[in-house]
Amino acid sequence: MERAGGAHTVQIAGTELTVPAEARFGSLEAVRAYTDDVLALRAVRDRFSRAEQPVRFRRRRGDRAAHYERAAAVIALPDSAGGTWALRELVVLHEIAHHLDDRVPDGNGDESPVHGPQFVQALIDLVGLVMGPEVGLLYRVVFTDAGAC
Repeated sequence: MERAGGAHTVQIAGTELTVPAEARFGSLEAVRAYTDDVLALRAVRDRFSRAEQPVRFRRRRGDRAAHYERAAAVIALPDSAGGTWALRELVVLHEIAHHLDDRVPDGNGDESPVHGPQFVQALIDLVGLVMGPEVGLLYRVVFTDAGAC
């Protein structure tokens, strides 16, 4: 997405795609409002049974990571000056995909989110539903080339 020029076009797999500009957020409150809107989308609710479950947010100490806490349905994002990288649409959709991924915990008490094939499919589907099929295709090609799906 960052390679998309002023016209927001990117070439992948021999195809030129026009992609939307990625939203940037100024605060956790803006991320919360965006997330509520995403989870309320009919297409998202039709695809993901967990979309009806609300997500909470908290500030994350440090500025190098964002994460999802499955047991509490909490997305933790840095909002310090060094963590503004996390206040962007694709990072937020990644964390929402963790919430929507309905995988069953492994029974060993490990409920931490994983980035396996089921999560990757959920992320690709979510990005396609929210940002458009062109971005979904872009994600599908990149993840397939990386061997993630």
